Amino acid sequence: MPCGGPMKIIRFRTAIAAIALIACLPAAASAAPAKADPPVTEAQLAAHIKALADDAFEGRAPGTDGEDRTIAYIVGEWAKAGLEAVPGSATPWLQPIPFVESRAVGGTAKFKVHGRDFAIEDDGVILNGRDASMSLADLPAVFVGYGVDGAGKVNADVTGKLAIMLFDNAPFGDKLPRYRERRQMLADAGAAAVLVIATDAVPWAELRESTGSTAVRLASAKPGAPVSGFLSLEAADALLKKAGQDGGAVREAAKSPDYRGIVLPMTADLTTQSTVRPFISNNVVAKLPGAKPDGKAVLFLGHWDHLGICGKEGEADRICNGAVDNASGIAVLIEVAKRLASGQRPDRDIYFLATTAEEKGLLGARYFADYPVVPLSDITVALNVDTIAISPRGTPVATIGRGKPAYDAVVRAAATKLGRKLDEDGEADAFIQRQDGWALGAKGVTSLMVGGSFSDMPLLEAFLGSDYHGPNDNFSDKIPLGGAAEDADLHVALGRAFADVKAWPGK
Repeated sequence: MPCGGPMKIIRFRTAIAAIALIACLPAAASAAPAKADPPVTEAQLAAHIKALADDAFEGRAPGTDGEDRTIAYIVGEWAKAGLEAVPGSATPWLQPIPFVESRAVGGTAKFKVHGRDFAIEDDGVILNGRDASMSLADLPAVFVGYGVDGAGKVNADVTGKLAIMLFDNAPFGDKLPRYRERRQMLADAGAAAVLVIATDAVPWAELRESTGSTAVRLASAKPGAPVSGFLSLEAADALLKKAGQDGGAVREAAKSPDYRGIVLPMTADLTTQSTVRPFISNNVVAKLPGAKPDGKAVLFLGHWDHLGICGKEGEADRICNGAVDNASGIAVLIEVAKRLASGQRPDRDIYFLATTAEEKGLLGARYFADYPVVPLSDITVALNVDTIAISPRGTPVATIGRGKPAYDAVVRAAATKLGRKLDEDGEADAFIQRQDGWALGAKGVTSLMVGGSFSDMPLLEAFLGSDYHGPNDNFSDKIPLGGAAEDADLHVALGRAFADVKAWPGK
């Protein structure tokens, strides 16, 4: 589209087409070095959140028109701020990622206990097949607890069996894999099917609404079990009771790091029919070249995706817009980029990464960690920004990923200089595996998530128990942006501190 030609609405069907907009943007003005970065305002954040959470973006689901609009907005804002595409990329600004989506269109789960048919309610099970059609008969069943022992190894013989596993994180280790990783480990160990019990950690209605019978995986990932899915707690307890076990008692026993599972007097017949769709989605990557690059870099990241059109046909509001989760984080990244690019140029290179498919299991971040556009060994710190519009001004600063004294000291100094107090009660640690920084941390990159949202637990839990992952996470004046603005200022300060070659040695 020539820049001088008439503007018209374009529905992008490929991510690369979004970059065409950039050619029409005015070049970023080079500002004189500033003595101090101007504070981020609530109005500036509100403008970005309102745009990204607009119905026109259709909930920002990967592989949709909403993705194309989201990419165009982020790239446009970063380009105007003065960021650059990563040099040498075949797809400037983008890191294309192949995915495979399987969406269940039918399926049955039939059980026999002691050789007799036992039925559970249809709404008590969610099934998804790896391929278009799957049929598994007479599968022996084993309850595996958390699926791993205290050493993080598969705890039972699951070859050719149905493995029934608990959703929650195992209580006998801090760094054991989460349920998706444990489910994959069971598949790698030969499980023909894996059903995850949705315990109190995830409400069944929320799981059915947000996950339903759709599964997304990286095309490069190992194949999962031929059939996977979820059981409601009530359905699982009914099965266990029929098999002569008490659900509460076996869950308690599973808390031991030496738990080895229970072979159940049960078999399962599972069938699934699915539509399988390969598609491409994109991480968005930009670079702010440093004034005195020394081979080390700072990485800011946050996920751009949300759940898309999540409601049923005929519902008044079918779009999960994701204003707080995570349009707010992308808004902060945009304003942080503007200040770091327009003020005194930081010494080190700084990269900005907007990830896709976080809601599907940190998949965009995992892909970046496997195929980084900057060597992971060069990243001195990764600062993840997610669900940041929760708390009001004056909320103390919590850090997810704390525990390295040198890094903790930088956070403490930056927060103190801005008049912020620190929250070090450790409550935020419960979220360490639920955010993109975990994917990088698993590869040895020090990853931090810093701010007030994970300090005020009652406020966070109120959001998680209401608007989170639902159609009510819309932009409105009720979203508390004061704390987000303060956290944005803190991230500007952290970016400058970690990019300073004299003050920070680049561990």
